[in-house]
Amino acid sequence: MKGIVIHQFGKPEVLTYQELPQPIPQAQEVLVKIYAAGVNPKDCMVRKGKYKIFSGSKFPMQLGEDIAGVVAAVGSKVKDFKVGDQVYGMINGWKVGAYAEFFSIKANELALKPKNLSFVEAAGVPLAAQTAWQALRDLGKLQAGQKILIHGASGGVGVFAVQIAKALGAEVTATCSARNMDFLKSLGADEVIDYTKPDFLATDKRFEVFFDSFGNQKFKTVREILAPKATYVTTIPSQAIIVQTFTTYWASQKARLVVVHSKTKDLDYLRELIEQGKVKSVVDKVFPLPAVQEAHAYIETKRARGKVVLEVVKE
Repeated sequence: MKGIVIHQFGKPEVLTYQELPQPIPQAQEVLVKIYAAGVNPKDCMVRKGKYKIFSGSKFPMQLGEDIAGVVAAVGSKVKDFKVGDQVYGMINGWKVGAYAEFFSIKANELALKPKNLSFVEAAGVPLAAQTAWQALRDLGKLQAGQKILIHGASGGVGVFAVQIAKALGAEVTATCSARNMDFLKSLGADEVIDYTKPDFLATDKRFEVFFDSFGNQKFKTVREILAPKATYVTTIPSQAIIVQTFTTYWASQKARLVVVHSKTKDLDYLRELIEQGKVKSVVDKVFPLPAVQEAHAYIETKRARGKVVLEVVKE
């Protein structure tokens, strides 16, 4: 099979399209013929070596977590999937390889694909949407009628966060650059703020949840706009947020870091929202698998509106 590997850390140019051995599914795994793979900022960080404490430095190294495709084989203990099923999911951990023609994924990291999405659209869902879902529901405990501010809402995670928050019945304030304000309103945001303005966080509102999907607003910076009982959630790990997670555990204003974990039940819930028309997958650009260097370069401009996807099999 063909796939993408790196033989050293570095710029997008280190991404290599080459022949790889086809995986064989273990007892609790599903072999997926990949039709499309999502590209995420995390992939770029791994490529650069920013996460080598977790990914290790053993080369060649495969990249990519988001997949959408068709079941090609199932392990002996897999009961919920059969050959021919159209599926989507996210590979947990650091031994990944979605940028390829096939991958063996654990069955509990996978679910049936939403019927109303193409493979390209479905590949843009798992990591970003589950990050938003787990940040808002599991950590933020977001409830109907509460106020949430989603910072950096036009990116892959933010786009899903706006829609999920509305599906949960929250009042949504979103931040983005001026060019994306109408776009976020079309997704259901009640108020949109231009974050390029110096005083963009100056507001009389108090939010029960502040979700920093962009990852550049510190807990101490936003505390004054949090409600007395509120949760700040960020997507970017740092020493500060790890310390604050412990120091605010019993506090009324909490700081949390979302670390996404793919689960069949969460993917099933997202599929329901998508098939009901409450959430849609927004794909900015699609690149063929061999053009992965261009895809990474585009992600790193931080200008993507929604998701960037690699198309492995043309539909």
